[in-house]
Amino acid sequence: MDKNQGYAILKAVMLENGRGFALGEHPTAPSPFVTWACYDDEHGVRQYEWGHYGSDRAALERDLLERVENYQQQFSVKVAQIEAPGLYKYYSTQRPVDIGTFPKPAGNAPDEIVNYDKRVPVEGGAFLAWGHLTYTKPLTEKQAADYELRPAPEVSGLLREGRPRPIAEQMKEAGKLAGERQAPSAPKRDAPDRGGR
Repeated sequence: MDKNQGYAILKAVMLENGRGFALGEHPTAPSPFVTWACYDDEHGVRQYEWGHYGSDRAALERDLLERVENYQQQFSVKVAQIEAPGLYKYYSTQRPVDIGTFPKPAGNAPDEIVNYDKRVPVEGGAFLAWGHLTYTKPLTEKQAADYELRPAPEVSGLLREGRPRPIAEQMKEAGKLAGERQAPSAPKRDAPDRGGR
């Protein structure tokens, strides 16, 4: 997890022009929450500037969204990726996770490494895995392929869409899919005439 001035970065929203905004937390600071404008310098090091500080996390989360939306409107740019600890999950399908079996890109070491007791079905039985890793930023397709890591389905969706979809939208889509997969109802048959019985 990245840090700046003692604040742990909880979330960063990066835009397609390389600029972005981040939310940080420092529990012992007079203002424990902050949002910053940010960018990666020529050496790939994240730089933070223009902080908005406060003590109400919900207010600073709203501030983060407002700063992103205002910037998008002003410069007509889309969200390239959202970064948060543990947001990007990859399964190790060929071997348990161990030294040399996963990528460690600069500034994006795994947040979590979990080995299972044996190779188990994951993602509703979609495939088998020996364990998983989570990252703050997404791996490139090559990085994942070089170590035979398989992204969790929601990671694939994030990489395609550039942002997580709201839960309500996901539920609506799931309901629609369930309705489409349902067998058509059987036609109603007329009951025979029982003569008033």
